[in-house]
Amino acid sequence: MQPEDIARKNPPIQTNTLKRRGLLFILSSPSGAGKTTLSRKLLKSDESIDLSVSATTRAPRSGEQDGVHYHFISDAEFDRMVEEDDFYEWAEVFGHRYGTPKGAIREALKDGRDFLFDIDWQGTQQLYQKDQQDVVSVFILPPSLDELRRRLESRAQDSAEVIDARMERARAEISHWAEYDYVVINDDVDECFDRVCEILDAERMRRTRQTGLIPFVRELMGG
Repeated sequence: MQPEDIARKNPPIQTNTLKRRGLLFILSSPSGAGKTTLSRKLLKSDESIDLSVSATTRAPRSGEQDGVHYHFISDAEFDRMVEEDDFYEWAEVFGHRYGTPKGAIREALKDGRDFLFDIDWQGTQQLYQKDQQDVVSVFILPPSLDELRRRLESRAQDSAEVIDARMERARAEISHWAEYDYVVINDDVDECFDRVCEILDAERMRRTRQTGLIPFVRELMGG
């Protein structure tokens, strides 16, 4: 038998087309610890992950677009969505409510799409309760509380009273670090980003998410 005949009888298996289930990738951190920067870098560098756009009852800030940064809705609409169980999770932060609409996320997960969530520990716990099998959570720690305060002050966006309130909230949020799958210290943003990417890559390769493995192995074994 010639080599070309063997190739026709046993065509190569396309390993790069294996189906997998998507995941819900959570990045949490106290304000100023770097999750927003990390989220932007991840969305820019990885076409396979989409930002989960939250709904909120607060007004848009300068430069924010409805449907891009948040879905800006009324209190009445938020109440309706809560009553109809249309949120994966929701919470109140500084007098405003934020929630993650289920929408088309569940169907997209079946097609292998990943979603990035920028939510706090309360939202993370709610998401676990609704869809634990698909959740991967990462908590970003600052190198120190002094550095965290310095970062908040360097923004020049908040008053001293607001910064004090954010620091108090940061201490409360940090106390929940052990409830996450992974914890990464953001001392250097590029090194921290590399670690976050390594976590995402590894979780995508989990056997339980590789839904195409069963037909692949069957073909591999000639069955």
